[in-house]
Amino acid sequence: MDRRKFCKTTLAASVAATFPILTAWGEKAPVATEANTSIRGISLDGAEIELEKAAIKELGNAMSGPVMLSGHPDYDGARTIWNGMHDKRPALIARCLSNEDVSNAVTFAQERSLLTAVRGGGHSWPGKSICDGGLMIDLSQLSNVTVDTAAQRARAGGGALLGHLDQACLSHGLVTTAGLVSHTGVGGFTLGGGFGRLNRKYGLAIDNLKSAELVTADGQVRTVSADENQDLFWAIRGGNGNFGVATRFEFQLHPFDRKVLSGSIVWPYEQARDVLEFYAEWSEKLSDEMYVGPTTATTPDGVRVLMMDVVYNGDPASGEKELAPLRAIGTPIADGVVVQDYTILQTNNDAAFGHGIRSYAKNGMVKQWSQELVDAMVENDDPRIFIANHVAGGAVKRVGELDTAFPHRNAEIMIVVVAGWMDAAQDDELIAACRDYHQAIEPHLGGYYGNIDFDHAAAKGNYGPAYERLSQIKGQYDPGNLFRLNSNIEPA
Repeated sequence: MDRRKFCKTTLAASVAATFPILTAWGEKAPVATEANTSIRGISLDGAEIELEKAAIKELGNAMSGPVMLSGHPDYDGARTIWNGMHDKRPALIARCLSNEDVSNAVTFAQERSLLTAVRGGGHSWPGKSICDGGLMIDLSQLSNVTVDTAAQRARAGGGALLGHLDQACLSHGLVTTAGLVSHTGVGGFTLGGGFGRLNRKYGLAIDNLKSAELVTADGQVRTVSADENQDLFWAIRGGNGNFGVATRFEFQLHPFDRKVLSGSIVWPYEQARDVLEFYAEWSEKLSDEMYVGPTTATTPDGVRVLMMDVVYNGDPASGEKELAPLRAIGTPIADGVVVQDYTILQTNNDAAFGHGIRSYAKNGMVKQWSQELVDAMVENDDPRIFIANHVAGGAVKRVGELDTAFPHRNAEIMIVVVAGWMDAAQDDELIAACRDYHQAIEPHLGGYYGNIDFDHAAAKGNYGPAYERLSQIKGQYDPGNLFRLNSNIEPA
């Protein structure tokens, strides 16, 4: 096998070794679909409450989509999200087909102080899109993506996946920042900030967001943009799902040649310290067109490797020249950086991060690489975990710290520490491995990415000077904290 082919398969296989694949959900039993009596639910404060049969029926009659209870033939499929760690059973699932459906579901929950989760793409890593005993607002059918080529804008429903967005835009020679796994939901990805392989050139997803439609806790449908409801528009760009249910997003697009210089360079882990030390200094001088993210993984045959995920958004010859110093470090096992279709790269991790896997993650932001951080990463490495570094800087850094709610404009790297497994008996062992590694590097981190908040860290400290304003906006639009299953901001 040649080195480039080896490299191409190594990245996918290394990730897959850490993240075994499960493709089947199991059978769904076709039983009763409606409540014949009142059912029990869970309130916002954790108390058990009664959900009356008549009220449930009224909600169902008002909806164009179904209201599903346990026993509905689609209930188990609807409540199953990507991460198999989260096996929860909502009292009700409202499958919404319109803004009006979402408004009806939100009003139902608000009137009863009912615990509420919002499912967009169903990819919430910490499982915050599902809940036990509450209402799950299901946006999965709002997945349409349209492209206005003249205006260079894309409009995506709240249930659309990043793959839907990429495919629709790239077919017209246009692109916007999207993430690294195509079956991730557009909604959660965007509201948290939105890191992707093009963010050094075009900024985060929120930097390309021009408007959104938001159903707030009072059931009102509001358009938010630089011209309408500016406070909410500021808050949703990095404030996660604290302020309502986002049912539509409008993104700025950019002309794009989908044939890009991209792929991975792979080194044996014994060379990781030398490569990372070089990278720490070299990466400070990279052009906006160059994205290079370090990744540590274990191959299926047990070999620990360090990889660099490369994308150059520009003339390939210029990219080759800029990449040359990195290629000269150490002795790579393989070099798979070639001119290839961008969609190949965007879907390369999909199978490895397959639906049903059990997965846990910790993360943290790095403002600047240091020798101490490199030492901590290398000395505390664990072959059971996958370590990804999502690159920022460039256009991300040029947006003002308080221009959006996203709190980490000065970060150069987001480190994500991940384990993936299938056997529930391994839960404690692999969660502990992630936490131990994260604890070892934590002195070198500054804050976290809210989309991967497993352990309910305090949002106040993470948002820094933006928190007070976020809290005020939260108090205005969601004073009862209905939308609390997120990196939660307390209402003022």
